[in-house]
Amino acid sequence: MKASNLIPALAVLGVGVTLAAIVFDGQGEATSTTASVDFPNVPYAAYVAGPGVVESQSGDIAVGSPVAGIVTAVRVTWGALVDAGTPLFELDKRDLEAQLLPASAKVQEARAAADQATGMLELAEQVPDHRAVSAEEMKTRRAHVAMTVAAVASAQAEVDRLRKEMALRTVLAPATGKVLQINIHPGEAVTSVGGTPLLLLGDVRRLWVRASIDQNDAWRVQPGAKATAFLRGNPRISMPLHFEHIEPAIVPRAVVTGDSTERVDSRVLQVVYSFDPARLPVYVGQWMDVYIEAPALPGDKAAESRR
Repeated sequence: MKASNLIPALAVLGVGVTLAAIVFDGQGEATSTTASVDFPNVPYAAYVAGPGVVESQSGDIAVGSPVAGIVTAVRVTWGALVDAGTPLFELDKRDLEAQLLPASAKVQEARAAADQATGMLELAEQVPDHRAVSAEEMKTRRAHVAMTVAAVASAQAEVDRLRKEMALRTVLAPATGKVLQINIHPGEAVTSVGGTPLLLLGDVRRLWVRASIDQNDAWRVQPGAKATAFLRGNPRISMPLHFEHIEPAIVPRAVVTGDSTERVDSRVLQVVYSFDPARLPVYVGQWMDVYIEAPALPGDKAAESRR
């Protein structure tokens, strides 16, 4: 072969080798990165299925505030287990403390006036000669005693009101549970109206799964039916469920699309089951796939063969 033809031939050969290497490498990479898809091993011959969301057995308690104010302290942390009555967070109470000082002083002043009026009345009553003090004077002194006693009660009521207002500035846990969310920080203002929950509390000693079954399959769901939940992301992890109740109302199921207005995809029957959270690594709010044992459809030969 002439030298003038050798260089082009080598160039063509090099391009061919490079292309072959790319093709074979791509095939090998595709083969090595292709993951097998796992499907749940449903233990029932016939079933209905639907998505289920994990909830606390008490329901998620959105803790609010009975009064508006500025947060001065948050007394709990995420995941903390609290008993009913445990302080959760505190609001600024310095304005009430400033009012409490003069209100307490007024109580002492009213009590002193009442003691003085009572003493004057007792002195008049102890006079041996009843003619020395007129009946009108006695009536006036008795009325003065009654007025001063009422003044004491009024001043004390104001003190009690301020103390109750101060107690409201410390928000307590309404029930035993775990702190699931904390959406406030010291220095932030809170209002007494609805909105984002300040804290989210739930009893997680036993968890619920709220399964949404399409209304077309609702007639196949029987109270007390067996059910199994599979963990999304790893269908090898599953848990048999304990039946709790069926909510006897078909409700819309919203599909989150990210739009300003969400659309309703379908209507569903909600079936609630429960399980021991110590046996399954899940969190409140997590989605699972729930399969509920149901009667086989007429003509379902596959279900009959699995029996």
